[in-house]
Amino acid sequence: MGNSYAGQLKTTRFEEVLHNSIEASLRSNNLVPRPIFSQLYLEAEQQLSSLEAGSRADNEEEEEEEEEEGSESSSPPVSYQMKPPPEGCCTTDGFCQAGKDLRLVSISNEHIEVPSGFLLVGAKSPNLPDHLLVCAVDKRFLPDDNGRNALLGFSGNCVGCGKKGFCYFTEFSNHINLKLTTQPKKQKHLKYYLVRNAQGALTKGSVICWKGAEFRGRQSSSSTCSSTLFQLPESSGLSGSTSSEPLPTANPSAPAGTQQTAAAMDHIPSTAAFSSAVYNGKESPKQQLVKNNLSALTRPSVLGTLTNPGPPKKRHKGWSPESPSSTETWNLQLNPQVPNRIKNDGGSLSSLPHSALVGPASSPMVGSGEPVSVPDNLLKICKAKPVIFKGHGNFPYLCGNINDVIVSPLLYTCYRNSQSLSRAYEQYGASTIQPISEEMQLLLTVYYLVQLASDQVPLIEDLEQIFMRSWRESHLSEIRQYQPAIPQTFPQVPSQIAPVTSAQLPWLAGLAASSCNDSVHIIECSYSLAEGLSEMFKLLIEGKLIKTNYVVIICASRNRAIDSCIVITGKYQARVLSESMLTPSDYQKEVNYQLVTGKVETLGSFFSTLCPEGDIDLLLEKFYQENQGHISSSLPASVNKPTAPNGIGASACTSYEIERHQIRPFQLAVAQKLLSHICSIADSSTQNLDLGSFEKIDFLICVPPSEVTYQQTLFHLWHSGILLELGLEKEHLTKQRVEQYVMKLDAEAQIKFKVFLQNSMQNPHTLFVLIHDHAHWDLMSAMHSLYPQTELSTGLVDRLLNCREVKEAPNIVTLHVTSFPYALQTQHTHISPYNEIHWPSSYSNDVDLYRENKKYFGLSEFIESTLSGHSIPLLRYDSSFEAMVMALGKRFPRLHSAVIRTFVLIQHYSAAMMAVCGLSQMKNYTSVETLEITQNLINSSRQCPSGHGLMVVLRIPCTPLAAVAYERLYNVRERLALEDNFEIILGNPNSGITIGKHFVEQLKVWQKIEDVDWRPQTYLELEGLPCILIFSGMDPQGESLPRSLRYCDLRLINSSSLVRTTLEQELGLAAYFVSSEIHAEKAVVNDVLESDPEKLSSTDNEDEEIATEGSTSEKRSPMKRERSRSHDSASSSLSSKASSKNLRSSLLRDTAKSPHGVLSSSAEETANNYERQKQKVDKGAQTTISKHLPPVTEQLDTKQNIKSAQISITSLSSSPFSSSSSSSAPTHNSFILQTSQCSMTKASKQPPIVFLPKLVYDIITSTDSSGLPKSSSLLPYHSVMWASSFRPLMSKMMTCTEQSLYYRQWTVPKPIHMDYNNRNEGRMDTFHPRRLLLSGPPQIGKTGAYLQFLSILSRMLIRLTEVDVYDEEEININIKEESDQYYHQPGDMWPDLETFKKMPFDYTIHDPKYEDASLICSKLQTMNSEDRPMSRRQEDMYTRRQTTRMRLSKYAAYNTYHHCEQCHQYMGFNPRYQLYESTLHAFAFSYSMLGEEIQLHFIIPKSKEHHFVFSQPGRQLESMRLPLVTDKSEDYIKSPTFTPTTGRHEHGLFNLYHAMDGASHLHVLVVKEYEMAIYKKYWPNHIMLVLPSIFNSAGVGAAHFLIKELSYHNLELERNRQEELGIKPQDIWPFIVISDDSCVMWNAVEVDCSGDRKSDYTWTERNVSLKQILQHIEATPNVTHYALIGMRKWSSKTNSAEIKEPFSCCHVHDFIMLNVDLTQNVQYNQNRFTCDDVDFNLRVHSAGLLICRFNHFSVMKKQIAVGGQRSFHIKSKVSDTPVSISPAQYICAPDSKHTFLAAPAQLLLEKYLQYHSHRFFPLSLKNYSHPVLSVDCYLNLGPQIAVCYVSSRPHSLNISSSGLTFSGLLLYLCDSFVVASFLKKFHFLKGATLCVICQDRNSLRQTVVRLELEDEWQFRLRDEFQTANAKEDRPLFFLTGRHI
Repeated sequence: MGNSYAGQLKTTRFEEVLHNSIEASLRSNNLVPRPIFSQLYLEAEQQLSSLEAGSRADNEEEEEEEEEEGSESSSPPVSYQMKPPPEGCCTTDGFCQAGKDLRLVSISNEHIEVPSGFLLVGAKSPNLPDHLLVCAVDKRFLPDDNGRNALLGFSGNCVGCGKKGFCYFTEFSNHINLKLTTQPKKQKHLKYYLVRNAQGALTKGSVICWKGAEFRGRQSSSSTCSSTLFQLPESSGLSGSTSSEPLPTANPSAPAGTQQTAAAMDHIPSTAAFSSAVYNGKESPKQQLVKNNLSALTRPSVLGTLTNPGPPKKRHKGWSPESPSSTETWNLQLNPQVPNRIKNDGGSLSSLPHSALVGPASSPMVGSGEPVSVPDNLLKICKAKPVIFKGHGNFPYLCGNINDVIVSPLLYTCYRNSQSLSRAYEQYGASTIQPISEEMQLLLTVYYLVQLASDQVPLIEDLEQIFMRSWRESHLSEIRQYQPAIPQTFPQVPSQIAPVTSAQLPWLAGLAASSCNDSVHIIECSYSLAEGLSEMFKLLIEGKLIKTNYVVIICASRNRAIDSCIVITGKYQARVLSESMLTPSDYQKEVNYQLVTGKVETLGSFFSTLCPEGDIDLLLEKFYQENQGHISSSLPASVNKPTAPNGIGASACTSYEIERHQIRPFQLAVAQKLLSHICSIADSSTQNLDLGSFEKIDFLICVPPSEVTYQQTLFHLWHSGILLELGLEKEHLTKQRVEQYVMKLDAEAQIKFKVFLQNSMQNPHTLFVLIHDHAHWDLMSAMHSLYPQTELSTGLVDRLLNCREVKEAPNIVTLHVTSFPYALQTQHTHISPYNEIHWPSSYSNDVDLYRENKKYFGLSEFIESTLSGHSIPLLRYDSSFEAMVMALGKRFPRLHSAVIRTFVLIQHYSAAMMAVCGLSQMKNYTSVETLEITQNLINSSRQCPSGHGLMVVLRIPCTPLAAVAYERLYNVRERLALEDNFEIILGNPNSGITIGKHFVEQLKVWQKIEDVDWRPQTYLELEGLPCILIFSGMDPQGESLPRSLRYCDLRLINSSSLVRTTLEQELGLAAYFVSSEIHAEKAVVNDVLESDPEKLSSTDNEDEEIATEGSTSEKRSPMKRERSRSHDSASSSLSSKASSKNLRSSLLRDTAKSPHGVLSSSAEETANNYERQKQKVDKGAQTTISKHLPPVTEQLDTKQNIKSAQISITSLSSSPFSSSSSSSAPTHNSFILQTSQCSMTKASKQPPIVFLPKLVYDIITSTDSSGLPKSSSLLPYHSVMWASSFRPLMSKMMTCTEQSLYYRQWTVPKPIHMDYNNRNEGRMDTFHPRRLLLSGPPQIGKTGAYLQFLSILSRMLIRLTEVDVYDEEEININIKEESDQYYHQPGDMWPDLETFKKMPFDYTIHDPKYEDASLICSKLQTMNSEDRPMSRRQEDMYTRRQTTRMRLSKYAAYNTYHHCEQCHQYMGFNPRYQLYESTLHAFAFSYSMLGEEIQLHFIIPKSKEHHFVFSQPGRQLESMRLPLVTDKSEDYIKSPTFTPTTGRHEHGLFNLYHAMDGASHLHVLVVKEYEMAIYKKYWPNHIMLVLPSIFNSAGVGAAHFLIKELSYHNLELERNRQEELGIKPQDIWPFIVISDDSCVMWNAVEVDCSGDRKSDYTWTERNVSLKQILQHIEATPNVTHYALIGMRKWSSKTNSAEIKEPFSCCHVHDFIMLNVDLTQNVQYNQNRFTCDDVDFNLRVHSAGLLICRFNHFSVMKKQIAVGGQRSFHIKSKVSDTPVSISPAQYICAPDSKHTFLAAPAQLLLEKYLQYHSHRFFPLSLKNYSHPVLSVDCYLNLGPQIAVCYVSSRPHSLNISSSGLTFSGLLLYLCDSFVVASFLKKFHFLKGATLCVICQDRNSLRQTVVRLELEDEWQFRLRDEFQTANAKEDRPLFFLTGRHI
């Protein structure tokens, strides 16, 4: 009765499998976990439920208990029905049935008698979530502290009415009115122990620790965090929970909401938070009130309408990403250095940073015991704010100077999350697996802290991995042998033989810390953390923790769980961690505040004191005054030359060129990949994209609100020519027109986007591509951007691109383009993994896939350059700069490090400029690196005759600091008179580029621009300009930099913001293309440069070529490649080159290219010298230093002096070499003087050098065991978080696709992310079908790729709207009798019956498809010329038929690939419904000639049943309804259309909806039985006529035969049926249409006869609907008198003569109307494969029936490459191997051992006669005057033989054969109408040949006898043949003979 512990699986086998699965999943590199693991853990983790407002922590615990209870039972939950309460009793919630109040708040002060052995507990009622009901329960039925030993069952008393002895919890729950809907369980509803506090009042105590909840119970009861600490909603005005304080109301920068909050705080009594007693950290009701008041006060002013996130309804028993017990959950997965951006990503935080949420401001921090007072002047004394990380257990209350400490919950959350995996097991009964104990967690943390270096900062992610490894090692050791060895990234943890006890913990921690030189200090306290914290503060004040970076405070006791916290006291670590807690907007506010309030002035005054000569400004002024008059003489020679534009006499630099738009192989490959993805979306059965319905492309490119990026995109768009190519714009393109296609995501974006949406709605036949470039920028949810503090642009992407109109528009495809796709690859992403396109790798198995002439340098190449073996590392840090910053950080603890770093760097640049300009004493006040940059910048324009120079990018993310830097550097440059030497540009994302007029003129000369008003608008246009670009803005927004970029100074990036996207984005600025030819040419040079023993720090050193190929350096270096020890100023003397190197490399470079051999020997000598000196490279720096300088004492000065000494050498002389190493340099002075090379040219041949902060450098260059850079395993993006701490590590071997799947599985978006609400709500998936993601490295050419994609997509759409139609002239025109007689006028609409009867029949075939068919002779006079020229082009006979490409009109017939809105219903495809239902009906009729009954089957969809008549009782198919001849309707086609088809279920043009212009019509597909299913699948709403299985291998003749016979039989049935209705038989419509499956469009000629003479007319041909043509023909007067009606085959070469006679009596093909009544006795030959229409036409004519061709109508036939006659393959019956068989092998002698063929006999016969009939009729070859006489049939004997057709039927029309002598006679399956007397009427040449063809040999002989052939023909035994068929395949037999 509610106490069941059922469902616990006890089998060890299950546990073993379970453990194996999870271990394998955790360790494996595979992305897809094992299924068991998925079921146990992942799916549960993914149940992210919606947040609720106003809930408290105990609600969460209740929900956890519910989840647990639900999972403990293996059976599904049963709905519970409570029995009705007794009449008259109380049913009020909170009262028992006797009416007594049980609520804790009501009776907390009453005396309650508790029997011995009973305890008071609090029960939760679902109807009263905020109240506990007091109950007395026998403690034997309650669990102990470990959740064990509770007796099954229940015993309890009601404390209200005093009723005792409740033995069942069900009964008791009824009594206390719990009103449950689920089965009552004590575990679910008895929640808390109740205890008396110091005042004697009853209060809520610890959670009852039911089985399986022991960890949760303990943590909830012993930790203030779970109930109070982080309860404030994450977006409340209190800056979340970690690092903010309320501001004084007077603070001018604090928003109103905060001031209200602060004011409210002031009125809260200071005692409120801790006056009442607290049991185990639980708060009193008064505290609860305080807390609720706080959030209530802050919410309206700051949040607007957002609800307070409370606990989810259901969640996983372990930690859930949305666990609302702690507000900080959204960023707990970040490492401590990642800012907790979640608190106000929308800018909603409203207080200054560096403040602690403790004391009255943070009542949730309330703890037990004595309050701890934070000492005054803590910051002043310690020079840093300590960061306190709350660990386990209780945390004491802090008071006093709380502004000087910061409290963070990150570590607490990390500890809690490390329990989640083991808890996942418990619900499946795997109770043996325990989480890592709290003691072990703390000990591991100490181990981790101990091994951190003094300049390292702890990362939460490292700790998580340590916990996971430790847990795995201790619990899954039994399967360790199957796993690879765990890499020892972290210090070895002692193997856990026995668990660590709380008593051992302090001792073990102290032991671990003893080896670390006091960097970790352990404080053990016996009573509470308060005493430990007090001691820590005391030690800090006393200065005893100077060397200590981390203080670990442990309060361990035997009786209860441990309490712990970790205090970061190291000045550097505390600063980094505290700054990492700031969001970007807070960071900006803080810096701004410090600048505005003048706090930075102390820094400036400090710098002044450093300089012994006095303030730098005074020095500058003095320098300026001294040198104003004679500046040119005092400046070094390298500087004083003004860089004038190319003038007269100046030698121009030829290396300048701005790259124009050209498509590289890579870009084309990516564009094609994009196109194939679009096609696959269109081809899928979901019908989300109907490419066939689009006629053109339009697009809009969305870019971030950076003016430079915007102009850059316009530039690319303009030069790509795409607008003209797509036909969107005309020739004269203006900038204003181009701007319509690019949209900046700023405040004005919505107007442009609205226009785009309107266009998409108004143009349904245009495909709109919405390109979202730089797509990782601003993924803020629109809901979170509604706060007043946020910028207008935030959330725009969500508002615009995710709006309903875009999602639902069938003609908008969204393409996200980004270098950092991680934020779009979460569990909630809109983009299907199948719609991701990743930039391809250039190499596969060392094969260059794309012949690129440039090598790309990205992050991996930069990292590789730091490995030993490379000549110069591209990534570096500046140790002297870092040391200066660290020293100043300690001196100015209140200043943000960004401010300090910026001021130091400005100082360095200023001093370096002064040093270069001659103030050599300033070299001591800059770093070697900065000096190098400045020297190269200033000298660069000097080295080029045109004045080209280098670009230096100085990245300052904070805009106010960038402005300060610009102002300062600008001022220094002016004072030094360098304003014409280089430019300083302030790059602000919101504004354009401003540069001085002098430099604009230079650029115009270089770029040959004549426009007076031209100004550079993109950084790319600054190519060659010597400049410092101060690049500001929190994030780069896609700006590209020119090839003259030489240095990328990133020393000021926010190093505390360690997010993968942020880091890679900053480094992406330096991404670069280097000409790949350089490496091949420079191989020797590089070798030489590498081996130079004098690699001193010259300022020109970096302008040499760099050995960029890792492979070559690997070969060079015999030792294992490992990272160079440091790439900072200390080692730069060894990693640089002496300035004389310019000479050597120039010499070698030019010698290699020199056509003369003069210098080759000296070049070789030089190389040999280098080789000999190679051994000296490893000697220390000191020896090389001494060559140039006197010894110096201080190392820093040494480095700077080296640098400056060489600066003076190189700058005093314009010669590019120094005398110091002239011994090894050849002295061809005349040659040397010409080798001065343009710095820009050199810069463009090597990637830029990047300077990083030391912290970032360490993270970028450190790798894990697989070689993966540490930065790759960081959190990918600030608005996503890890789904779990327990996730597999990423691997270096992962492809982009695997990385995407990894992030899709292991990351979830935070609520501020726009994908947060894109959840799986019962749908199959949440992916948007028309959304794609293109990702590729930065600056690699993605813009060019997607513009190329638009181009090829447009071409494909045009191609889709076009078809190849046959375009051939009619053949045999010259044989047609030229007659002046015209029977009808050109403008006649219909033929006149009487006139038409007079028209002669034209026997000649004119259809070009029969170009290789036998000519049919009609009259003697046409054959009078023996050598008549061939009308056929003999050489073209077997080549591809001529086609032309035609645009599909709106009246075209379509195949299955066409899906448009109008014909969805017609096609029967609708995703919401199943395929159309259809029924199978048999239809039988007898046919005498076949001698048997024919049974056909109709498949009739429900929607088409109205076309048929069914018998009433049995629903048997009776007939197909036929209209009347007299019926007239505009919307109805009377003739049923039959289309025989084979092999063309996809490509056949059966969609006649548009062709019929929507008119009602009956269309029947005639298919073979074996193809029925596939045709039904593709055409579910079409009627199918299924031929009997005996016709599976038959040709088109069989289909025509059965269509006609069926139609006649149906006509008879309809006449009988309608005769009963009083309708005459002759009034039933007798016509059917037989159409080929390739008829695509129909045309009509319109004749204008308005000329003066009757014979004058003009004509035009236009595309019309098939409906119009059929209705016109059906309206022909006396139409039932015509047997066959057809039309012309379309040709572009049709001439007036062909249509002058509007009607012809001739052959009709392809699309015919057949009168089945008149042709009752004329049959198609069911055996025929080819020419059966010609054969039938001849039969119809000979029967005296009229065949009329409408010459004003024509049909276009599409070329379809599959199916039709091509589906017949003739192959050997013996072997399956395809062997080509020539037509000569199609017949053989009877009884021979010839290889039999697997093909119908009739097909073999027809093919043989087509190619080899001259063997039977040798006399007939090209003998057109003497044709072969063919009786009753037309068989194609090939183009070189003419035939004469005669019918043996009585009264038939035949040509006059008198005077005609035949060269042969063909008797094919002749029937009884052919008699001997009939044949004797014809005359044959002597030696003419006869061929008789019969079904068998017996018939052959009988025919010879019956026709008395032996009288005139001579036969020989060897003249008998058969088709090459086996006997069972019924071969045909031939007999040939000669005329006597």
